[in-house]
Amino acid sequence: MDNLTHSLIGAALGQAGLKRRTGLAMPALIIGANLPDVDAGCFLWLEGTEHLGFRRGITHGPPAMVLLPLILAALLWWFDRWQAARGTRPEGRLSVSFKWLYLVSLIGTLSHPLFDWFNNYGIRLLEPFSSTWFYGDVLFIIDLWVWIGLVCALWLGRRRERAGRGDWHGPARAALAGLAAYIMLNLGISGFAADRVRMDAPYPVKVVANPVPLAFWRREVLWQTDSRYGTVSWSLFGDRARAGPGKPLGMTDPRIREWAKGDSQAEAFLFWSRMLVAEPGPTGIVLKDQRFMDVPTRDRFTVTLRPAGQ
Repeated sequence: MDNLTHSLIGAALGQAGLKRRTGLAMPALIIGANLPDVDAGCFLWLEGTEHLGFRRGITHGPPAMVLLPLILAALLWWFDRWQAARGTRPEGRLSVSFKWLYLVSLIGTLSHPLFDWFNNYGIRLLEPFSSTWFYGDVLFIIDLWVWIGLVCALWLGRRRERAGRGDWHGPARAALAGLAAYIMLNLGISGFAADRVRMDAPYPVKVVANPVPLAFWRREVLWQTDSRYGTVSWSLFGDRARAGPGKPLGMTDPRIREWAKGDSQAEAFLFWSRMLVAEPGPTGIVLKDQRFMDVPTRDRFTVTLRPAGQ
């Protein structure tokens, strides 16, 4: 998911009551909810599509889920002690418990791969023990309904808290419960849409039910057979177009695997891609991922294969 969503999740967990467990719990939850994205630094040393094979991997796997919260808790604990030594520690801050600081950092950090799994980009949840990609196909990467629900809950909770009301944590808890129900609803919609397309001609072997912005009841269902691909616009409320004949997939060309060998850009793309499509280009064979063929920055999600030496 986008980093605003991750931050709102961390803040909602704090406003639901966790922020009262220890001083600096709220920054631990918000920072922790974004911390696995430190792998975005790969853009400094990786070029072209190489970042696709690196992102959402090692910093999202089990060892990172233990070590990153530990590092974060240690830094925040040190920061609290540093402020106390300088005489700048806020008087209203709760005492800092390292145990609770680690636990809330862990909760915030664990929320990150969970919400990354909800979209269709993919995440390697078991890295470095396994490089298998996992996909939820549940939420669009930027879900405005999630934003609206969490922002309203945080605003109302803070307003109650400033007024001295004892039920200040209620809105955040209700929002998190509502978010869980919303996720389950979308999980069911995606599964139902994928099954309906899978059981209809041309009986595809690969199906991805892509969530779309705002209209959570709709899906752009991507399908592939062994030789063709296409898209079905599907709605929970009866708009269920047929798959149609589709377009040539192009993946039977024997040159694809041959030309990809030793090409770091192509190997990274092939490792990351889920719905490969090959098309002839002016200088070679253009590989695309069907999930991202219509995005404005689609050049970031393509690679051109050429014979060795060209």
